[in-house]
Amino acid sequence: NPLLTMLVLTQVFGRLMKIQVENFPVYYILGATIFNFFSEATQNSLSSVLSAGALIKKVYIPKYIFPLEKCMFAFVNQLFSMIAVLIVMIFQRAAFHWTMILFFIPMIYVFVFAVGMSLILSSLTVYFRDIMHLYGVLITIWMYLTPLIYPIELIEGSWIMHIVRCNPLYYYMQYFRDVMMYGIVPGWEWNLICFAFSVGVLAIGV
Repeated sequence: NPLLTMLVLTQVFGRLMKIQVENFPVYYILGATIFNFFSEATQNSLSSVLSAGALIKKVYIPKYIFPLEKCMFAFVNQLFSMIAVLIVMIFQRAAFHWTMILFFIPMIYVFVFAVGMSLILSSLTVYFRDIMHLYGVLITIWMYLTPLIYPIELIEGSWIMHIVRCNPLYYYMQYFRDVMMYGIVPGWEWNLICFAFSVGVLAIGV
């Protein structure tokens, strides 16, 4: 999925619109790996508690198990997506840095954040069923407010930048690109921001 989408978007954005991003295929697929994981985990978790209602009424099962299972399934899919990432990096002759061994850190941040969001969404869906339909629209808007396709420099100085800075996925995505593409180890401030978003949302979800 991320590999085929990357091929299409590379043709559309990398060539037709001439977006100036260094090694756009690698830039995109790294961002897509993070965003697709979060999107899959939360969308699959939406109705997880609701659909298990009959089972929950019969026997005691901790309700958090159901959204957690969806997140873990999406996490495994994300690990398999790393194969596509490596294929693109090799094909594009991207530089391989020692920092790539830190790839699991932003993945863990996203996993914790996704679990927190999934707990919130699956709980709310029990009472407000329309969330299952509205979330599809929200996740699309969320995607455009995340520098997935475009570089962050493109919106610097605009009001949208203020929204992006409040977007946890921006920090996770940039962290992943830094260690995988640019050979940069994010500082403690960046880690603190990622940690705060993840743990904060998880605490609310619990």
